[in-house]
Amino acid sequence: MTGEREARDRTAPGPGPGVEQGAEPDLAVSAPKGVAGGIPAVVSTARHALGEMGVVRTVRTLSRLNQVGGFDCPGCAWPEPGDRSHVEFCENGAKAVAEEATTRRVSRGYFVRHSVADLATLGEYELGKQGRITEPMWLPPDGTHYEPVSWDHALDILADHLQALGHPDEAVFYTSGRTSNEAAFLFQLFVRSFGTNNLPDCSNMCHESSSAALVETIGIGKGSVTLEDVHHAGLVFVVGQNPGTNHPRMLSALEQAKRNGARIVAVNPLREAGLLRFKHPQRPADLAGRGTDLADLYLQIRVNGDMALFQALGRLLLEADDEGAGLVDRDFVARHCEGFDAYDAHVRGLDWSLVARATGLERSQIEAAFDLVASTDRIVVCWAMGLTQHKSSVATIREVVNLLLARGSIGRPGAGVCPVRGHSNVQGDRTMGIYERPDAAFLDALAAEFGFDPPREPGYDVVDAIRAMRDGKAKVLVAMGGNFVSATPDTAVTEAALRGLDLAVHVSTKLNRSHAVTGHEALILPCLGRTERDVRAGRPQAVTVEDSMSMVHLSEGRLAPASAHLMSEVAIVCAMARRTLGERTAVGWEQLADDYDLVRTRISRVVPGFADFNERVRRPGGFVLPHPPRDSREFPTPTGRALFTVNELTVVEVPEGHLLMQTVRSHDQYNTTIYGLEDRYRGVHGGRRVVFVNPADVVALGLEEAMIVDIVGEHGGTIRRALGFRVVGYPTARGCCATYFPETNVLVPLDSTADVSNTPTSKSVVVRLVPVAQTPG
Repeated sequence: MTGEREARDRTAPGPGPGVEQGAEPDLAVSAPKGVAGGIPAVVSTARHALGEMGVVRTVRTLSRLNQVGGFDCPGCAWPEPGDRSHVEFCENGAKAVAEEATTRRVSRGYFVRHSVADLATLGEYELGKQGRITEPMWLPPDGTHYEPVSWDHALDILADHLQALGHPDEAVFYTSGRTSNEAAFLFQLFVRSFGTNNLPDCSNMCHESSSAALVETIGIGKGSVTLEDVHHAGLVFVVGQNPGTNHPRMLSALEQAKRNGARIVAVNPLREAGLLRFKHPQRPADLAGRGTDLADLYLQIRVNGDMALFQALGRLLLEADDEGAGLVDRDFVARHCEGFDAYDAHVRGLDWSLVARATGLERSQIEAAFDLVASTDRIVVCWAMGLTQHKSSVATIREVVNLLLARGSIGRPGAGVCPVRGHSNVQGDRTMGIYERPDAAFLDALAAEFGFDPPREPGYDVVDAIRAMRDGKAKVLVAMGGNFVSATPDTAVTEAALRGLDLAVHVSTKLNRSHAVTGHEALILPCLGRTERDVRAGRPQAVTVEDSMSMVHLSEGRLAPASAHLMSEVAIVCAMARRTLGERTAVGWEQLADDYDLVRTRISRVVPGFADFNERVRRPGGFVLPHPPRDSREFPTPTGRALFTVNELTVVEVPEGHLLMQTVRSHDQYNTTIYGLEDRYRGVHGGRRVVFVNPADVVALGLEEAMIVDIVGEHGGTIRRALGFRVVGYPTARGCCATYFPETNVLVPLDSTADVSNTPTSKSVVVRLVPVAQTPG
């Protein structure tokens, strides 16, 4: 029986000898901080930038970051204000740029010295620090080392594999959120011309739940606010989001909102410095003084308790309205909404004892939040992964919408929904058609513009793509950026699936673990970064991106390319398509590769909102895409009305002796890119293999501070283990814990996903902590 159980264990692949056992000799822990930004942010920015780029290159690069005529940050998708400063970037944006604009290089000699097996012993941090890849590399069938290959040969290898497939659905085409609008549009055009909708992307793992909920309720899967709305809100909820680390420039917007009189409610299981207080790094008075207090109310909610919170706020709203408070915007509801009566009846039956179990909050805390809701109808609710990666995520976001609709807080200045996207063009990629379930109108427009019949059957999202690779139904993976292995759940399953591929192709700038987990054959196709000059047919080119608030603007790099052998993403996609499709397509791929204005012209005839694309995007700051709920209180749902929904409240049951784990980023991290080993706001230095646990839970579980434990989860009869983590007592909600990804992605089951969106439940993993000495038993 023991042998059978252990055969089903799935343990995280080791990032190097000894690390699995918790051997991080430099790991130290200090008290968490209570303020974000300030002098430490300035020092960290300088250390990372100067260390990777040097003085002259740092000044030349950062002075163009997020500027009109410069390049867009390759980090997060937070928008730029209209009145940009000369230093329009944050600490983590500078880190992202430094990683890309580093002077370090990975040349062919590196691959001679290091086998694929060698690469597999390195963690993401070590791999990323090797530098920029300088030429195409090929791992021959069942080879041990990558070797240099010409672009022509590399493209022939890809084309031969794709053409040999029994059906186009045997290929998967993944997209990272860094890909530009132009490259994304051409990529989906190539893939659909090839004959499949297998276009999974990183949205499937982050804000897919947001898109699903918002399309259903307000008719469009994007946020409804502008930056000015945040600045002039009366109340801002920041839910399941840590802006101090993940979107630091958002702190400036929250600071501005506070100066304009807004109140802020932070809803987060973890106590995060970036939600408490902010010292603006560019303001001398802040550096010397206290800075700005942010959260007026901090609700340390239990993991996955947010739906209960918003239902409770809805019930309090209805009850106050019964007493004549006039808090429900009856005119807005009558004119623009449907489903209110069913919502009203359902929420009035809410069980307060269930709310207490789900949230871990006192009723007085929820009532304090409601008093703020009752004080204004200019309400903005911001959220990120803390809301989107649970089984009930779509229902939770529907409840956010319910509350805002009841207050009439959508389509009103200073109010609305604000899903804060992660990667810099993840929203733009979806706008451009990177989606496994495209709507008929988009496909019809594509067919009319390019003269072919696109496939209509839905394709694979990320989870279904992994299943298809695991089951032998998908044989080729083409990844446009990203780090598929480390971004996805159930690491052991995913890696085994990728190792069974005939071919894996990665368009990349730097090494990551996906290059060490290969199929029988692999290609690394090195591309230009955002910071670099893109010259085609003797003319400089610029690309465009769309931020979290639907602003579209130009991005033009100015640095010399890291190597003469790099190609732009646009050129790579066009070369793939030309080589693979041959005479099957009448698209002028060569012309599109050489003139991005031509690409934008074709986009303007397919994608709504992009009329006069080339002219409008060259205006300072670009242009904003239409958003009917925001612009005119029109809701493009099937009935033309915003939809109140009824959502059954459930609580994740956690057995005694277990905790509910969420995965998070460190401060020296962006998605799967690890900039360093510091998480100074949380007090972690020189390592990453830690598990944050409430000190009372440490005692209750019979553990000790600094003890090394294995984190063990069980789902569907399969035991999963992440080995060698140090226990860190931390102010988090009781019964919950937190760890960094990708180290604990091994614990996230492939088959545990959100209803409707199929997003992995990386924020709702039931685990137990087993001291290392006890693990064998």
